[in-house]
Amino acid sequence: MFNLYLTAYTPPPRDVGKDLSSVLINLVSIHPYPSPQSIPLANAFLKAYALKSAVSITLVDFFNGDDAATCAAKLATPAPIAVGFSMYVWNRELSCEIAAELRRNHPAVIIFCGGPEVTADPGTIATMGIFDFVIVGEGEVPFLSLCQALETGGDYSGIPGILLPGFAISPPPSPVANLDTIPSPYLTGVIDTKFKPGILWQLSRGCSFTCDFCFDSRGIHGVRHFSLERVESELRHFAATGVRQIFVLDSTFNLNPERAKQILRMIKRTAPDIHFHFEVRNEFIDREMAKLFAQIACSLQIGLQSADREVLRQVGRSFDKTDFTAKVGLLNESGAIFGFDLIYGLPGDTIDGFRCTLDYALSLYPNHLDIFPLAVLPGTRLASRAADLKMRWNSTPPYIVEASESFSSADMTAATELTAACDVFYTRGKAVAWYNAVVAVLGLKPSVLLQKFSRWMIEVKGSDTKESDFSDNEIWLMQQLFTKQLFSGKKVKRLLPLVLDLVDFHHHYASVLLSPLPKPAVDSRTPGNVCETRFRLSPSARIVHFTYEIEELLDCGEPQILWMYENLAQSGSQAVIYLNDGSVCTESLAAPYIFILERIRDGDGRICSSGTGLTSDEVAEFIAFALQEGIIVKI
Repeated sequence: MFNLYLTAYTPPPRDVGKDLSSVLINLVSIHPYPSPQSIPLANAFLKAYALKSAVSITLVDFFNGDDAATCAAKLATPAPIAVGFSMYVWNRELSCEIAAELRRNHPAVIIFCGGPEVTADPGTIATMGIFDFVIVGEGEVPFLSLCQALETGGDYSGIPGILLPGFAISPPPSPVANLDTIPSPYLTGVIDTKFKPGILWQLSRGCSFTCDFCFDSRGIHGVRHFSLERVESELRHFAATGVRQIFVLDSTFNLNPERAKQILRMIKRTAPDIHFHFEVRNEFIDREMAKLFAQIACSLQIGLQSADREVLRQVGRSFDKTDFTAKVGLLNESGAIFGFDLIYGLPGDTIDGFRCTLDYALSLYPNHLDIFPLAVLPGTRLASRAADLKMRWNSTPPYIVEASESFSSADMTAATELTAACDVFYTRGKAVAWYNAVVAVLGLKPSVLLQKFSRWMIEVKGSDTKESDFSDNEIWLMQQLFTKQLFSGKKVKRLLPLVLDLVDFHHHYASVLLSPLPKPAVDSRTPGNVCETRFRLSPSARIVHFTYEIEELLDCGEPQILWMYENLAQSGSQAVIYLNDGSVCTESLAAPYIFILERIRDGDGRICSSGTGLTSDEVAEFIAFALQEGIIVKI
């Protein structure tokens, strides 16, 4: 796409005598899509570190799919002296398109880029003819030097970490040893947390592991930490400004178990209302840590990748299946929420091996699975030997493997289809609580059920469908339809009502859990005359009808479908599922009370005792209960 720019670009002469007392630099972050994780943290660190200079720095956010010409025009007004791009594998193409537009229409603007993609492949990017230079390695120190040079109209070509086209690639400068010398982008106000639905939080930099497919530890081995004092100050700031969700960026949050436990206790004490996402290694989990994770609102992501020790050995990872199972058992025992990362197409893996990994992973009751095709990222050990491994992969982002000796292109397609089925049916379908019970009673392997659903989904929805095409309600309806087909045989048809009750309950439970927290009622007192008062159902509340008594189903704990069928009666029940003080509650109610709630939900909000079979006092007593619990609110 960028063949026009393959010759080295020679920048026009700069007017160094020009008044540069008001220097503007635009720093660009291009996010995959709008989400709570769309935070320009890397550029915010650069700006925070450069606050000691007189340069004016503006953070600009774009998204993949934005029009390059429109983005370039926005960046050029008001006229900046320089524009820098934070480049990752997912935004390299659009970054280069926008930079090319700027180069064509505003040739006097200095254009540069940095970030993981640049550090991994500096020579290629520097010689595209689009950028005046690239910044290699951690950017804070060279960026501050750049700002100081631009303030005075000085030369930036000799700054360590800055690579100009045509110059030899030199090692990046040493990283910042004391991370606390980098001002907090949150405490300095560079990022205003009051207007963010979620934020990214970095507690450390670096990685102590050497996975061949990952770039995190290339060149710099080991981990540097922000101090616990800095961590606590930021945490207090997040709590005070109403942050609801935090994604912790550490490659391995629990690498230092004692430090991790200190931070978890700090979170419990200081920010109990914030939900956290951590990436952890299972080998560092012990019983105490599992309990600490369970005591705060959080989810854990564990990089399993494969359940085959030999496959993992070929990419620089080790695997002890017995230990892994035991550590995950501690998480399940504590009630902590966790999921796994899996990769298909790894060297030496096969499609059957990937299915075995799926079977093992699902048997451990993860809350979710994130499954990816192998990518041969520039600068990684895998990239240096992928040709010897006879792998074929895309040479442009996202560098996905197309085939290998053991994983054909047809196998990659089959794995992609299995991944889509898992994304829809298991992860988005919130099936963790009942999936293994259904698999067991049908006598199937977990991956076989997903394969059946994949074929069904392709037949019903088409071959190009993915989980993002469907709403939660659409996925729930798909689960119901597919489950009815699974249990259509003579031997298992009798079990269908019980299984559908489990599917329905967990769908509604997840819907309530993920619904916005209800605002505190202005007045929850019971009105003197309920017939003259209007109510509405709380936005988090769901009214659900079941074939079995739902409280009996829940009392059984982990579902054992045959035992439940043989020991429980199809007595029917109805319940309201709702949020109360941040927890999901299930209240099984007699039909007259459900009738009242349905009348409130479907009518004009008014209610009286007529048609309910209840006395006025009984209605008033129930309304008082529903108001107190937050099931209904007064209008």
